[in-house]
Amino acid sequence: MKNKSIYIFLFLSFIAQSIFAQAEFKTTVSKSKLGVNERLRIVFSINKQGADNFSPPNFKNFNVVAGPSQSVNQSWINGRVTFSQSYTYFITPKAIGKFTIPEATIQLNGKTLKSNSVKVNVLKAIEIPPNPNDPNYIAQQNVHLVAEISKTRPYVGEGIYVEYKLYVSENISVNDFSVTESPQYNGFWNQDIKINNLQIKSGVYNGEKYRYVVLRKALLIPTKSGKLEVEPLKMNILIGVPTGRGDFFGNPITRNITKVFASTKRNITVKELPLENKPENFNGAVGDFDFKITSNRNDLKANESSQIKVAVTGKGNLKLFEIPKIETPKELEIYTPEHKESVRTTLNGIQGSIYDLYTVVPQYKGKYKIPKVAFSYFNPREKKYKTITTEDLFVNVLEGKEIETITNNNIKKDVAITGANFRYIQTKSTFKPIEKEDFFKSNLFYIFLLLPLLTIPIGIVIYNTSAKKNSDLVGVKQRKADRLARKYLSEAKKQLGKKEEFYIALEKALHNYLKGKLQIETSEISRENIIEILQSKNVDNETINSFIAVLNDCDFARYTPITEVMMQDEFEKAKEVITALDKQL
Repeated sequence: MKNKSIYIFLFLSFIAQSIFAQAEFKTTVSKSKLGVNERLRIVFSINKQGADNFSPPNFKNFNVVAGPSQSVNQSWINGRVTFSQSYTYFITPKAIGKFTIPEATIQLNGKTLKSNSVKVNVLKAIEIPPNPNDPNYIAQQNVHLVAEISKTRPYVGEGIYVEYKLYVSENISVNDFSVTESPQYNGFWNQDIKINNLQIKSGVYNGEKYRYVVLRKALLIPTKSGKLEVEPLKMNILIGVPTGRGDFFGNPITRNITKVFASTKRNITVKELPLENKPENFNGAVGDFDFKITSNRNDLKANESSQIKVAVTGKGNLKLFEIPKIETPKELEIYTPEHKESVRTTLNGIQGSIYDLYTVVPQYKGKYKIPKVAFSYFNPREKKYKTITTEDLFVNVLEGKEIETITNNNIKKDVAITGANFRYIQTKSTFKPIEKEDFFKSNLFYIFLLLPLLTIPIGIVIYNTSAKKNSDLVGVKQRKADRLARKYLSEAKKQLGKKEEFYIALEKALHNYLKGKLQIETSEISRENIIEILQSKNVDNETINSFIAVLNDCDFARYTPITEVMMQDEFEKAKEVITALDKQL
């Protein structure tokens, strides 16, 4: 009895859904753009039972090559009933142009329903193989690898992004894919944006409905003006193409083929930053920023430490410019600042903060002023420069030694001594021995006498050793290069074991080495420029490729699992390539 009640309930639900579901009569086409020599599939469908007297539209600009073929589809899944009755035609255009296919009509419960009209753009004839059912041709027509650029005319230093999307039509399946060649970003600072999982979405490509997935994202910041190119992404894709046949249960049979796809090369025109109203202290910052100088302690005692933070926060090319320096009075002992970054890279650009942390230790009592500092940047959205100037910062030392100041009013003068006058208190005394010792035959006399005899053989040994080292020109260059490599890589070595900090320090060390060695600006540092400059200096290609490989490893390693041993290997590679470069420059 209980089971009977359930069946009655489900039947009534089915009837209710059939009665109260809103009738929808619509027109869909296989594509909105086609060649004049292609076929177009057009389907008229209604979601209610009982419809009849279907009347097709007037295909005056098309020839009907097949149809109508009628089909009915009804399903019941999880208590939800769906119904579809459709009429399908295959038509070919008569001429090139933009045409509108008018609505069709059908009758339901005594009422006449009209479908929507559809616009179709007919283009010139395309090349069609002798066998239109060739799987390779079908795959080529239904799978597209596309590179989409967020902005094609950015300013130098303005962040843009590129997305590589794979569009696949409804009747095609992608079973596997692999990247065979990654794109090159010559003229750009770039960083890949991690994609946690691939999500299939619905979209439109060339006016047609497709499924698509975003395969790769990258942030690009142009480092020079002019026309730049984003090289294509190349992939091998395993595609399931329907054969037009079905298995015993009616499921379509597909044939797997592997094809090579490449995204189109994208051109980007990079605009130079305007010269009008350009501040003198502008150092390449492009974005939208805030600038502050703060101190953790304004009141302290002598020999106590205070930390002064000089920070830039916001969105833009945070990794491609230097923070302004502060000037402190000589009475304040200041240490080399510690540079820190807290940034994240998204499609909206680099966001977060970078800052320099100064440690200040006062020596004398007093109130000291740290002068205001100005920071300038270019805002590409507003297309103008902006300058932020901080307030003066004061450090108040409450306890400590007094600074000895001498003015014209309190200079000590010699005065004539009279009986009743006070004398100045002497602060220094000079003592002389009562008896003088003769230098001749003294201990010092014999030391000076024997000293030349001892220094001559030592000098000969030192000279021979130095001459031998200097004669080895290769060894001299090697030692000099090793010292330079250790100098630039010292900060990276301190960060071993901390992946993000290590690779940032390593990349900065390589950039600083090039800036110091080749006398180039930060804006000129790009992989393309590095290769051109090193080639002009007659550096061999193996060394150049090794240097670029280390730079690329710095970019990719931040988003892959890295062990400390791997970081140590990367450090040694960087040391070797700087040594090799310095021997040739």
